[in-house]
Amino acid sequence: MTTTIWHNPRCSKSRLTLALLEEHQIKPTVRLYLDDVPSPTELASVVTQLGIQPWDLLRRGEKIFKELGLSKDSDDATLINAMSQHPILIERPVVIHKNRAALGRPPENVLAILD
Repeated sequence: MTTTIWHNPRCSKSRLTLALLEEHQIKPTVRLYLDDVPSPTELASVVTQLGIQPWDLLRRGEKIFKELGLSKDSDDATLINAMSQHPILIERPVVIHKNRAALGRPPENVLAILD
């Protein structure tokens, strides 16, 4: 079964999560999501696998967040499309394993989906 990490090598949590996976003998597919941007369909699927709302996957401190005028009142499709068009808005890292997903904040969160 393939394990994938949506990774940003400039992010310390992302690097720590990747190292944690490797410590557990898991060699994930590393997806540099800023370059290989998830489609709205992929994002919607991952949000479902994470068991959260799109709002909870959003990096709200990014400049583009304010520029786009996004808010808690924005509908899910608007938020998902914004993340697909501006992947810097996607919270990282996301680990997907056996149709389950976890957000590596903190990195140990991903251990719950590894079996």
